[in-house]
Amino acid sequence: MEIYAIRQHMSCVLPGVHAMNNTKEPVDRRKHKRFEVPIGAFIVLGPHSTKVGRIIDISMGGIAFRHVDKEEPSNGLYQVDVFHMDSDFCLKNLPCETVSELETYESPFGSFIIREYAVQFGDLTPHQLSQLEYFIQNHTIRGWFDR
Repeated sequence: MEIYAIRQHMSCVLPGVHAMNNTKEPVDRRKHKRFEVPIGAFIVLGPHSTKVGRIIDISMGGIAFRHVDKEEPSNGLYQVDVFHMDSDFCLKNLPCETVSELETYESPFGSFIIREYAVQFGDLTPHQLSQLEYFIQNHTIRGWFDR
């Protein structure tokens, strides 16, 4: 509260300094619209990996997913595969980088942790971009309707 009062005072004294308005929602600065993905779409972390996660949402710029883990978080650069269990769709070797990682649940016995990741896609080939568009159009809840 004290900081708010100081900022409000400073906005009167210094031009360009504005008081923070705590009633506004944070601004989403993502470049691409996110689309919710229903149950049935999964992500495999890295080639030759047994780590599989459930996709939460996806955009042309990245993907959010949850997975059960026993190890340290997967940070850095890696590749993922996206697939849908109700079709033969499989999008392979998408280059990704972790943007955020959040531990959403830890078992009481420490045997596993559920983590939620947000990853940003790296440079995609034209074929990968085309497949990603197809996935968004055909395997998300809202598709391109409000594009």
